Amino acid sequence: MSVLEVTKDNFTETIKSGTVLLDFGAQRCGPCRALAPIIEEIAEETDDITFGKVDADEEFELTLQFGIRSIPTLLLFRDGELERRSIGLLSKDEVLEFISK
Repeated sequence: MSVLEVTKDNFTETIKSGTVLLDFGAQRCGPCRALAPIIEEIAEETDDITFGKVDADEEFELTLQFGIRSIPTLLLFRDGELERRSIGLLSKDEVLEFISK
């Protein structure tokens, strides 16, 4: 499954789809650019989770709504509810552990 571009327009519909991992980041952010291929790799290997990328610079409303102060930040939603967050660069194993808790 590919990583979806999530905006304020498709956010509500996106998080309703079971388990969703959103990656808040920006092109200007080195750790964000390092995390992106890890998320893409996991998304290709996983069918039961929706993966989304939110451009924190472009989607300021979502960034404010979730109190994103540092990027990259991962938010994990289950059935539309925010379950947990992780701030900073993670390895593939750390992302998989974050998802599976």
